Amino acid sequence: MKFTPTALLFSLLSLAGCQTTSHPPIALVPKVDLPRFMGDWYVIANIPTFIEKGAHNAVESYKLDDDGTIDTTFTYRADGFDGPQKRYNPRGFVLDRTSNAVWGMRFIWPIKADYRIVWLTPDYSQTVIGREARDYVWIMARTPAIPDADYQRIIQFLKEQGYDVSRIQKVPQRWPTPAVGRQD
Repeated sequence: MKFTPTALLFSLLSLAGCQTTSHPPIALVPKVDLPRFMGDWYVIANIPTFIEKGAHNAVESYKLDDDGTIDTTFTYRADGFDGPQKRYNPRGFVLDRTSNAVWGMRFIWPIKADYRIVWLTPDYSQTVIGREARDYVWIMARTPAIPDADYQRIIQFLKEQGYDVSRIQKVPQRWPTPAVGRQD
């Protein structure tokens, strides 16, 4: 079997999730309304995997399929706003049906990487996806930017969860402003 760099990355991510840590279990959102969670999420900041380094305009999109799995599309521009577009299509599997906050994210069969919803605002406008190993994290929002006070609250929360917040990097987001009142 031949492994691509992407397959190798996600194999390593999955194995890293098996490592023991000295941290208590990471906090989870008590309940996620899956239909409400679906849609587009702009990646505001992250501890990037090697494929995400240099990502611009990163967006993660979720669609709940009839079988209960989550069709996921992750897109970004590589190394600049005009860089080539990259696209990945992992499949999400809800592993904890009580909270809907613990998923397995499959990039290659049969491995499901650890994926946990650890922060979610009541209006579903901001979320944080973490991992038990505290090796990667994604701060996401429904808009390409969030207020600095919100960002600082999230960073403090992640520090309290045992993350090395010095590794978190903002993801550049620049989108065209829609024309207001424009009629075509």
